Amino acid sequence: MDTHEEKQLESLGAFEISDRLITLAKEKTKQPFFNAGRGNPNWVNARARLAFNRLVEFGLTYEQSDDPDLVMVPTTNMTDAFLRFLTSSKTDQFLLQALLYTEKTFSASKEAILQEWVQAVLGDNYPVPSRVLPISGQIIATYLDQVLLKDPALIKDTLVFPTEGGTAAIVYIFQTLKENFLLQKGDKIAMNTPIFTPYLQIPKLEEYELVEIDIDAKESEQWQFDPSELDKLLDPAIKAFFIVNPSNPGAKAFSKAALEKLQQILTQRPDLMILTDDVYGPFVEEFQSVYAIAPHNTLLVYSYSKLFGATGWRLGVIAAHKQNVFDQLLQNLSPEQKQSLHKRYEIVTTTPESFAFLDRIGADSRSVGLYHTSGLSTPQQIMEVLFSLTHLLHAKDDAYVTDARQLIATRYHDLMHALQLAEDEDPLNTKYYTLIDVYRLAKRQYGAPFANYLQEAFEPIDFLLRLAQTEGVILMDGVGFGTKAGEVRISQANLATETYAKVGKRILDVLDNYYTQYKKNH
Repeated sequence: MDTHEEKQLESLGAFEISDRLITLAKEKTKQPFFNAGRGNPNWVNARARLAFNRLVEFGLTYEQSDDPDLVMVPTTNMTDAFLRFLTSSKTDQFLLQALLYTEKTFSASKEAILQEWVQAVLGDNYPVPSRVLPISGQIIATYLDQVLLKDPALIKDTLVFPTEGGTAAIVYIFQTLKENFLLQKGDKIAMNTPIFTPYLQIPKLEEYELVEIDIDAKESEQWQFDPSELDKLLDPAIKAFFIVNPSNPGAKAFSKAALEKLQQILTQRPDLMILTDDVYGPFVEEFQSVYAIAPHNTLLVYSYSKLFGATGWRLGVIAAHKQNVFDQLLQNLSPEQKQSLHKRYEIVTTTPESFAFLDRIGADSRSVGLYHTSGLSTPQQIMEVLFSLTHLLHAKDDAYVTDARQLIATRYHDLMHALQLAEDEDPLNTKYYTLIDVYRLAKRQYGAPFANYLQEAFEPIDFLLRLAQTEGVILMDGVGFGTKAGEVRISQANLATETYAKVGKRILDVLDNYYTQYKKNH
């Protein structure tokens, strides 16, 4: 590509650039192709999936019929039949343990639990209630407490709304904030940067046109921001603070000092709305969510996709406290705004004024008029339940979570060793992603004059293009996440473990090729 074409490519989003790099790599390279850009894991949780299939099998064989393709949905007296159905296999014993755990923990009968699970996995009905199935909601909330909050008293006052992945949760929240006048064009919002691309891209859309204030983390600080950056939130014009914690692509969880500083800020800014996206939380052993220290100000977004290898399932959830700032701010709207919202929601509730913000998200997710068909599909809800139960049954010693963390850590170690870089052993580092400053790496390898040459003679995207075309390696452009030019994201999630040393070597090989060209010109 010439410089003009490269600049055009740089104007695209990070994931769109990645798609173009993949095409070029497949066309040009003779090397084995390694896509180290995307964050979808290359492992899956087998236990929950096998259990899901067994529930489906039970539901389809419980009622016999002359037509094997036409089966009546079971509705009564399942318990004895289900217990007879179970075998001594690990999967069936997990289902039995899950049933007994749910019965004891949530004071629900085996029959009620099976009615919810079996009908849900068969997917024969709309979600009822539309926000979340009753027992399922309690299980999901308890899982969130175990991995993100560690405050059983808090979770009792927490409501959940399962969604089509964390991405749907983000889109739904932005829309309902706008529709309910809590965020309007020209409003200021803050976010911890660098950050997952939709948080940067959505506010710029014509329907939002929000003003972004960055709470910055830098590589020189190992992608942990200084707590003093949070003083920016004292500006009363900042309406909301959007967080990915642990960060993407920085891979760092908020420090204890940052959480304490945020608590202090909220004593002066009790009206601040917070959204925290905690999908990577389980990869930090002692993780604590912002929701745990500021539940009244915070909407919590979580996705099962990364830990359980379920990006294709689209399994997310929004959690909100029963008493929250979003509902309070609705009461502070102008009479004209309240009247407009009364008209918007009066077709789904006789008391629009007291219609909770979380329920408004559900209604808005189906353009209000289809509220009666809203809610995550029931099979997806049960998949969330089963993933949750694999952890809840072994919360103090979950080998699966330990193994997932170790897998990521091993790949991170191999990559950093190949790049000849020091590892960041901060306990707050998930090691799920690594951000590399190409210019700093060039300076370390061949000196400052070469690094300056690389920066001045080529567009930043040129390095990613060469890496893709000559080495078959795809990385993500960091600029799309809010980093400075020259920083790239490597995912330790989606390639075979033995690949990461090769990825590191190929990165250095490309720098060596640039250096050969530099020596010829100088």
